[in-house]
Amino acid sequence: MEFFDKVGKAALGSRLRLMTAIVTDDAAKIYELYGVDFVPKWFPVFYTLAEEREITITEIANEIGHSQPSVSKIIQEMIGAGLIQESAKTDDKRKNNVALTEKGILISKKIKQQLEDIDVAIEGIITESKHNLWAALEEWEFLLEQKSLIKRVSEQKKKRESKDVKIVEYKPEYQQAFRELNVEWISKYFEMEEADYKALDNPEDYILKKGGKILVALYENEPVGVCALIKMNNSEYDFEMAKMAVSPKAQGKSIGWLLGKAIAEKAKELGAKKIYLESNTILKPAINLYYKLGFEKVFGLETPYKRCNIQMELIIK
Repeated sequence: MEFFDKVGKAALGSRLRLMTAIVTDDAAKIYELYGVDFVPKWFPVFYTLAEEREITITEIANEIGHSQPSVSKIIQEMIGAGLIQESAKTDDKRKNNVALTEKGILISKKIKQQLEDIDVAIEGIITESKHNLWAALEEWEFLLEQKSLIKRVSEQKKKRESKDVKIVEYKPEYQQAFRELNVEWISKYFEMEEADYKALDNPEDYILKKGGKILVALYENEPVGVCALIKMNNSEYDFEMAKMAVSPKAQGKSIGWLLGKAIAEKAKELGAKKIYLESNTILKPAINLYYKLGFEKVFGLETPYKRCNIQMELIIK
C-alpha cells in the first residue's frame, strides 16, 4: 500500500493490525462456511481445551500466552455459548477447572476437518510467496523475546543523540554548571559535605592548579554533564575520577559513558597508570557504568566522604 511505502518500517504495528483484521474477518467467514457458530478469538482457548480436556484458567493463560483476565472473559463468553463448563469449584476462580461440553466436543470434531483445509491453504500461500511468513514470525518472536522493540528503539535514540554530545575542557564560564549539576545530584541522594564545597566553589584552586582536569559535556551548546580528574597525593593512584554529574533532562544520551571514557583518555595522556573513584552502592546505574568503563572494586583507602561505601580503580592500558 502507498501509505506503508511512504511511512516505512515505523508502521509495522499498523500493518500487522491490518493484516490481522483481514485474516480475522476471513476466519469468521470460514467458520460460517463449515456451519460452525464460533467466534475466532475463542480459538486458542477452545483448541487448548480440546487437547487437554480439562484444565485451569491459569494453565490456559500460560499455555497460549494471554493474560488471566483475558482468558476469563473468553471462558465466560464460551460458557454462555454452551461450549464449555466449569467444574471443581474453589474460592479462587482462576483455579477453576474448565472442560468442553458435549456441544463443544461436537464442534471440535467439525473444526478438525476445517483446520486441515486451512493448513493446506496456508501452505499454498507460503509456496506462492517469496518469503515464509510463518517461519519469519517464529524468528521475530524469538528475537523480540531476546530484546524488545522498545529497548532496541531506546538504544538507537541514545546512539543518535550521543553523537550530538561534545566533550570539552573546563572554562571559567562553566563553573556555575559544574557546581549546580553536582549539587543537584548530591542533594537528591545525600547531604552536601565540606569536601564537596571545596571542589565545587573553587575548582581552579582545588582541582586545576594542582594538575587535575575538568571535562564538560555539551548538548546543543548547553553544559549538561561534568566530570573531574583530581590529582592524588598517593603513591598508588595518580588521579581520582570525581564529581561526575549529568542533568536529569539529558539522561539517556550516554553522557556518563562519554565523560568517563574521555576522563580515562585524559588520564592516559597525563601519564596515569591507575585512577581511583569513590561512590555509593545505592547509585546502581552509576556503579554499572563504572564497571562498564573497566573499574574494579578495591578496599582500604581513607575517604573524606560519609556517603562513600564503595571504592574502585581503573588500570589505564
